Amino acid sequence: MEPEEYESIYRLEESHWWYRGMREMALALLDRYLPQRDKLTVLDAGCGTGGMMGALGKYGWVYGLDFSLLALGFCRKRSIRSAVRASVTHIPYPSERFDLATSFEVLYHAGVGNDVQALKEIHRVLRPGGYFLLRLPAFEFLRGAHDQMVHTRHRYTAGEVGEKLAATGFEVVRLSYANSLLFPVAAASRLAERISRRAGTAQSDVQEASPLVNRALLGVLRAESVVLRTIDLPVGLSVLALARKR
Repeated sequence: MEPEEYESIYRLEESHWWYRGMREMALALLDRYLPQRDKLTVLDAGCGTGGMMGALGKYGWVYGLDFSLLALGFCRKRSIRSAVRASVTHIPYPSERFDLATSFEVLYHAGVGNDVQALKEIHRVLRPGGYFLLRLPAFEFLRGAHDQMVHTRHRYTAGEVGEKLAATGFEVVRLSYANSLLFPVAAASRLAERISRRAGTAQSDVQEASPLVNRALLGVLRAESVVLRTIDLPVGLSVLALARKR
């Protein structure tokens, strides 16, 4: 990921509609399925600037890891001391250490050469019966200028994610697309990029929105979050999977 993207994430992670909405969506799913909601040991694999670690603190003690020293520097600015430098393909914790693991927008990255190895490592460090919540960008045809900015290696389908989870020993509990209501708008935007030949130019989608637009788009994701608690969505900008170690 380009260095300036970390700065944007750190600056906007607490207020931007996408970060807030997707965070609330993830927590709503965990609230429904976790048999115990506190005193858990949690790993955020690919914690970035640490915004999600704070939200996961409601479930217990949270550890993080990220390969980027820049990202870990922003974690320190948040007074997070439990994040270490490591790769998701070589997690520096003993087997069966965690009750819950999460990984949000990480395994798609060009720096993760082997997503299956990363899933095996996450499976290894989970206790039997432990849960894993995974989110990845969806559909290669949605690749655009933002993917260039964040060094996207691959965008996934839900079926592909389900197969990889099953192959690495997970039982898939929920498998859905997310950010579905805005899918037509994003698809049209990517098409416009290709027509104007801007898709190969690095440009972030993480832009500050006006308060009115921010509230409206956050409301869209919150409405979708209610639906997603019980219904898997057939299309969206992200793939969201909840799995359990057998």
